[in-house]
Amino acid sequence: MKVVIGTLVVAALVAGPLSTRAAFAQATTTASADSTLDKRIETRIHNDASLKKYTIHVSVDHGVATLTGTVPTEADRAKATRAATVPGVTRVDNQLIVDLAATKGTMGKVEDKTKKAAEKTKEGAEKAADKTKEGADKVWDKTKEGAGTVADKTKEGLSKTGEVITDGWITTRVKSKFVGEDLLKDSDISVDTNNHVVTLTGTVMSAAGRARAVAQAKEVEGVHQVVDRLTIGPKKP
Repeated sequence: MKVVIGTLVVAALVAGPLSTRAAFAQATTTASADSTLDKRIETRIHNDASLKKYTIHVSVDHGVATLTGTVPTEADRAKATRAATVPGVTRVDNQLIVDLAATKGTMGKVEDKTKKAAEKTKEGAEKAADKTKEGADKVWDKTKEGAGTVADKTKEGLSKTGEVITDGWITTRVKSKFVGEDLLKDSDISVDTNNHVVTLTGTVMSAAGRARAVAQAKEVEGVHQVVDRLTIGPKKP
């Protein structure tokens, strides 16, 4: 039965209008070309000493090569674009995210162990604090609450002007840095800060604007890391 159906399909295509047969042939040719380009780009990336260490996915559709994944620097992001620019590719849509965490490796393992040790220490400190609290009177409880509030503000840190550096303060300062920047004109950038880590999303008009936005964000007091998720293109309506 499968052979008969396949024969009928082929017969229908042969007997069908010329435009139908031409469209079928063109679609087959395009898919084959895209697959060849996909493999060629993946080979170039895997043969690159630095790029092969990162998670980079390649997808080619009608000659447009789309790159997704994570790399640690803008230089690696640009290198990936060059690797994907091969004969036959009409455009490279680079959607790679720049994040220093992409180079986790051995350092990441050390940081994980340090984090676990810190969590255990925190748990022990919390248990000791609970026992102390149970044996303290109401006056001590109030004193402890006041001291805790001061400690929280001290932990967040103070700016050069004496202001407490909170995530909200950082977000406001980063946004203010973008105002009046010629390279960021007509850009649409969203800023989100969590635990002093700033994430930039939205669109900028050029690669230079993207680099400028990241650099400006890093200059703000209290910023520990900047995660770049900006894309290059016109402002979305």
